[in-house]
Amino acid sequence: MTAFHPSQALAQAMAQLPLIAILRGLTPAEAPAVGQALVDSGFALIEVPLNSPDPLHSIAALAQQQPQALIGAGTVLNAQQVKDVHAAGGRLIVSPHFNPAVVAQALALGMVALPGVATPSEAFAALDAGAHGLKLFPAEMISPATVKALRAVLPKEVGLMPVGGITPDNMAPYLAAGANGFGLGSALYAPGRSAAQVAAQATAFVQAFRQAHTRR
Repeated sequence: MTAFHPSQALAQAMAQLPLIAILRGLTPAEAPAVGQALVDSGFALIEVPLNSPDPLHSIAALAQQQPQALIGAGTVLNAQQVKDVHAAGGRLIVSPHFNPAVVAQALALGMVALPGVATPSEAFAALDAGAHGLKLFPAEMISPATVKALRAVLPKEVGLMPVGGITPDNMAPYLAAGANGFGLGSALYAPGRSAAQVAAQATAFVQAFRQAHTRR
């Protein structure tokens, strides 16, 4: 069995497609078909927020079905939840905030840690704690101009991923400002949306990202 290296795994997934599918509200019954639709569309990063129905079972199903993808949880708020996600087979921890205990537990278990930050102070504190990248949240409060200002002072190798209200139409200004990728929520997946509908949304996001990235 090949050893899992968090930094390398994140770098590979970001190189493939730096878009995180946020499947809030996903059920275990839906997970296999939706996960397959996303992977077929090119996605390599998938999170199931822990305030979804039975999220650990969905994470386990996705991790088993798509071992080549980086599967994990979002809305991770404490260290015990990190342990639960790890036990379910998840390798990705995404939070809406920066909690040092969450990052430390993820690192201890060899998982990828992407905490949420909104200010330079939070960003540098998260990096000092060992975060592998930064979720800029909520993006509705973080303009492309703010991303540009953060990009000017943060290490160039740090991935910045705006999350919140991202659509195929508003990615380009963020990418031009220095964002590396995005977390995609309800514009990609919403409860009750079929795998075919998710596939169509995923394709639209991928095409928009590729076009915007080419114009950078």
